[in-house]
Amino acid sequence: MLPGADALVRLFLAPSCASCSRLLQQPLESPVWADCWRAVPAITPPCCVRCGDALAPGRMSGPLCTRCRRHVPVFTLARSAGRYEGSLRQIIHAFKYEGRRVLAGPLAKLMKEAGEPVLAGADALVPVPLHPWRALQRGFNQADDLARAIGLPVWRVLARTRHGPPQAGLPAARRHANVRAAYALRAPHFAPPVAIWLNGMAARELRNRVVVLIDDVMTTGATLDACGRVLTAAGVRSVRALTAARAVAPPLAPPRPPPHLDAAQRR
Repeated sequence: MLPGADALVRLFLAPSCASCSRLLQQPLESPVWADCWRAVPAITPPCCVRCGDALAPGRMSGPLCTRCRRHVPVFTLARSAGRYEGSLRQIIHAFKYEGRRVLAGPLAKLMKEAGEPVLAGADALVPVPLHPWRALQRGFNQADDLARAIGLPVWRVLARTRHGPPQAGLPAARRHANVRAAYALRAPHFAPPVAIWLNGMAARELRNRVVVLIDDVMTTGATLDACGRVLTAAGVRSVRALTAARAVAPPLAPPRPPPHLDAAQRR
């Protein structure tokens, strides 16, 4: 790096931190202040052994969270780098909606650290695809950037076939319906780009493989579950999932006390 290059960038471009918006002192080194990276909220144990969601201490009824007990996901193991709040939420928004794609590298580093058990023994990463129209609007697929930055082979074997409202704008109850039948198998890209692969050939390559779905944020797990069902139908032996952030489910509200009955009502 040339001497004074950071000063020139600060002078002419005035780049701000992707998390706190403060002027960066060393913009060529990192787009986020070091203390903002340190402030990324971690997901601390106890956690659901399947999806990695935080479990409220003292209110656990087993190793699985309430959501996984009600609707067992296809993926066998999922983890996230941190909670989707605070500095991590701001960083992901800058990456996803402001096009600050340089953030893919440091986010992927956090994902690798949090996802060691997810990545162990995996054959490949499968980024969750965007619908072509949304990909055209955004200009890139954030899940694909994260997958490439993690460093394992990337297999782009899924396609989003049905356009619908973004998951982020939907309540939890509607997310599974919104992505039902929205994904399908497509020709894989682990062959040279000039090769033409049929879906049947793609399925043969996927049989008995261990793959990791990659996305930026996991909320209810509906998107990952829908993608996982396509992969298992193609013969994948194990589907796992790794995301940059997790929208941790709020703790269950305490049960409401029974209504007070006066003496007349108790008769």
